[in-house]
Amino acid sequence: MAEGLTLELDSKFQALKEYISSLDSVAVAFSGGVDSTLLSKVAHDVLGDRVLAVTIESVFIPRWELNEAESFCKAHNISHKIIHVDELSIPGVKENNPDRCYLCKKALFTRILETARENNIANVIEGSNLDDLKDYRPGLKALEELDIKSPLQIAGLNKDEIRCLSRELGLPTWKKPSFACMASRIAYGEIITEKKLSMVEQSERVLLESGFRQFRVRLHGDNLARIEILPEDFARIMRDDTRNKIYDSLKALGFEYISLDLKGYRTGSMNNFLTS
Repeated sequence: MAEGLTLELDSKFQALKEYISSLDSVAVAFSGGVDSTLLSKVAHDVLGDRVLAVTIESVFIPRWELNEAESFCKAHNISHKIIHVDELSIPGVKENNPDRCYLCKKALFTRILETARENNIANVIEGSNLDDLKDYRPGLKALEELDIKSPLQIAGLNKDEIRCLSRELGLPTWKKPSFACMASRIAYGEIITEKKLSMVEQSERVLLESGFRQFRVRLHGDNLARIEILPEDFARIMRDDTRNKIYDSLKALGFEYISLDLKGYRTGSMNNFLTS
């Protein structure tokens, strides 16, 4: 058993490695986030040069995420391809209806499958975990239709366990905040534009540079920002210097109204009206 792991988690870790070993060769959908980083590292440890990490470059992904993905693959000698995709040109995506994620995932993973075939890779895998099954995730349907495999789910791993394994393996992402695609910051039914995505990306950069780790800036209409941070960070954001810096920065980006969500940070808050 690996040092620092419980018997149950070590068993899941071994199951993950055994499953990946059975796949012969894999292309990993690699965003640079917590889940896909662990998956890429374990896949490379198990399969060596039969692993290809594939990263999507688009306006839906912050530039710093792409840079971190590149740096990780270079540091660990993992073969890496970056594919540029204009997600706003995918039919139905910019209209931002509740099936947006399904349409987007279907198109993106079709491209990754094509890349895998071009490189003689037998399987495509991605980093969904057990916790992803608890929220509204229409993209999971697209993965199923395309026969994309989710080894972390198959091994029974949740987010906390993935962070624990990542720490055990010395991965810098073990405490990295969770980031989702920036389209998830825009209310359903509101048209997605490059300008709105840029406002979100730059706003979240302001929060990151202000020392906050887990957050979202949700956009409502063209000029209202709803900031979600962890409740334990409320006191810090309300300090005059921090509050004024964030307000002035977001105002300069084009927001007329900047609000703090009193519920605090939570994943999928834009999905609330779908289930209410």
